[in-house]
Amino acid sequence: MKKQLTLWDATMIVMGSMIGSGIFIVSSDMMRQLGSGYWMLSVWIITAIATVAAAICYGELSSMYPKAGGQYAYMTEIFGKMTGFLYGWSLFTVIQTGTIAAVAVAFGKFTAYIFPSLNDAPPIYQNGTFMITWIQVLAVGIVLLLTFINTKGIRSGKVVQSFFTVAKILALIVLIIGGVFLIKNNFFWDNMSMGWQAFQNFGGEGWQGISGAALMGGIAAAMVGSIFSSVAWENVTFVSGEIVNARKNVVRSLVIGTSLVMLLYLMCNYIYLAALSRDEIAFAANDRVAVAAAEKLLGQAGTVLMALLVMISTFGCVNGIVLSGARVFQTMAKDGLFLKQAIPNNKYDVPERSLWLQGIWASMLCLSGQYGNLLDMVSFVIVIFYMVTVFGVIYQRIKRPDIERSYKTFLYPVTPLIYLVIGTLFCGLLIIYKPQYTWPGFILILTGVPVYYWMNRKKPDTV
Repeated sequence: MKKQLTLWDATMIVMGSMIGSGIFIVSSDMMRQLGSGYWMLSVWIITAIATVAAAICYGELSSMYPKAGGQYAYMTEIFGKMTGFLYGWSLFTVIQTGTIAAVAVAFGKFTAYIFPSLNDAPPIYQNGTFMITWIQVLAVGIVLLLTFINTKGIRSGKVVQSFFTVAKILALIVLIIGGVFLIKNNFFWDNMSMGWQAFQNFGGEGWQGISGAALMGGIAAAMVGSIFSSVAWENVTFVSGEIVNARKNVVRSLVIGTSLVMLLYLMCNYIYLAALSRDEIAFAANDRVAVAAAEKLLGQAGTVLMALLVMISTFGCVNGIVLSGARVFQTMAKDGLFLKQAIPNNKYDVPERSLWLQGIWASMLCLSGQYGNLLDMVSFVIVIFYMVTVFGVIYQRIKRPDIERSYKTFLYPVTPLIYLVIGTLFCGLLIIYKPQYTWPGFILILTGVPVYYWMNRKKPDTV
């Protein structure tokens, strides 16, 4: 593949893929789970530390294996074809395509905030509880439009990515700086006054103090939101084969991009805590805490501006995920682990068929209405694969110390151990206290095992 992506382009993919709809929504549920500004910010800080630590570790692997497929290629090289396939299988069935669907539908929902007729229109089709709405159709239109744009070459995709990523970063910065000066009644210290005492309030019937198992479960559930808002940065590794000087620029884009996004996230949460009371955060309409904050700061005009910001953000996020994911499925096809139709590039030197396969499945998830259920456990599945990949850094240091590494993990082995400890605690708490977020993920991964053996039925296993 042609090297057409610069450090700037790669950083825009990292930041644009991370910033979707989550930061504008999930803090509402996090406050319901924990009821304290201390705990809410603590969960975000822990997530930020883990995210940057993982990105630093991926940098070493990207310098060792600077080729298309990224995380899939790393896992295949280190742990064998089956491990790589199970990651790719999970990526196609829900991680990548489910995220595309969820963010595209979020675009539709915030569009409906500006154009209420979309919400008020009767369903296009309904059979019992299943329905297809105009919001879902709009989401499908966005997925197919961005898939089409990306089939016209990497240049088209990167122009869209850079424009929308810069637009939403600038808008977030304006929101943060403007918020500092526009806040009239500052609730920050009121929200922090509970200290380390945690509370829960799901029905709006009053806050109940929690500790022990309830607190641990609340932390785990809150982290589901913060982690989902902070994933997809690894998408840049999927297009390593098209990045100029990939051995250096992939790690640079990972560290720069994740650090800046997590800083923006922390500052956004400060604005939420300063502009809104605890109840206003926890019970913002449809969890749109950013819209509630904007309304407090700018009145009705603020809600429209925030809805436009989320539309820009989600549009750019979908583009980044569409652009990068197809490269993984093409690489899998070359390895005999995906449909062979996904292998060829078109005349613009991009995997057009792989893009359309991804876009069609993501569109089906949009229409199914099941993307929300699938994404309930996507954070757990993603963290499991992050942990396996980060462990691969330690494993390769021991097993293959001879491989050339133009970049070595900063503060090794502390950095990978930090991520592995945080990831283990997160997954352990979910398994114990919130199993509904975990067992569907295990089943999803396991369904890939018979598929792997079926695809390799005529080939010797090289694991």
